Amino acid sequence: MKNKKINITLLMGGPSSEREVSLATGRVILNALDKTKYNLTPVTINKDGKWLLPPPDRKFLSGDENKEEKSLVALETGNAIDKLKTERGADVVFIAMHGTYGEDGTVQGFLEMAGVPYTGSGILASALAMDKLKSSELFLFHGLKVPKYLNFSNKQWNKDKDKITTKVSEKISLPCVIKPSNCGSSVGITIVRKIDDLENAVQLAFSYDDIVLAQEYISGVEVTCAVLDEGGDKEPIALPPTQIIPKDSEFFDYHAKYTPGATEEITPPRLPAEIINKIQENALQVHKIIGCSGMSRTDMILGGDGKLYVLEINTIPGMT
Repeated sequence: MKNKKINITLLMGGPSSEREVSLATGRVILNALDKTKYNLTPVTINKDGKWLLPPPDRKFLSGDENKEEKSLVALETGNAIDKLKTERGADVVFIAMHGTYGEDGTVQGFLEMAGVPYTGSGILASALAMDKLKSSELFLFHGLKVPKYLNFSNKQWNKDKDKITTKVSEKISLPCVIKPSNCGSSVGITIVRKIDDLENAVQLAFSYDDIVLAQEYISGVEVTCAVLDEGGDKEPIALPPTQIIPKDSEFFDYHAKYTPGATEEITPPRLPAEIINKIQENALQVHKIIGCSGMSRTDMILGGDGKLYVLEINTIPGMT
């Protein structure tokens, strides 16, 4: 007797600034999953939040508003899950979304309310990991090192711009990193080397979130380390870390992450064994602090002072 195939709905796209990365992740997952074990239904969420199914003769749908895709019958958000459960027999949703809506606990809450199992971390862990301010506060509380930072809201900036500029200059010093608190894929991040460039960097970050971080710039070796849950009572495991060397970017920005050949990735890193072990220990600790499930990837930097700093954690790493 053959084992029954598991029906997987692969969810990708969405309205966030990381939409294209999500679509690329979706393509990789679509091609990688074993078709002898799984029935796959790819669903693309377009920029307006409509859930779209591809026609029978296509495996993938971009979700762009072109003529062909406008003619398709969209799954309305309110009843999309019910239709997928009744018409496609969805057993589990594989979330291949990045950024706001898909990685911040929003879609996780939607699926939980609908009673549909999904991959990855739950609502709280997803929200905490997405919020760089809250996650940094947690890391500090648990004794991990993070770059020095200041945080301020759009309202505070508009009211006390000069005061905040002075605080950034005196307490963080230049160069510094300006980034939105809730965003991924290095979107909205600027390295500020001159105080005259601070305002433009802040305004760019505010275009993605209402909270901005001014963070100490640390020059060093960038590394990233994935963690996987093995299920049951087993402890999560840290995979070998990867050293990140952007070839033509100042840091591991959007271009360096997603342009083929733009970054050299070395696994394991060209670092002493004790440092590699420390990277893995930190990745496991961060995974547990945030309360992640299934998988995570933690980005760190080994500073010139020999200390390892945690930058951020991703609950749905890009699989491009």
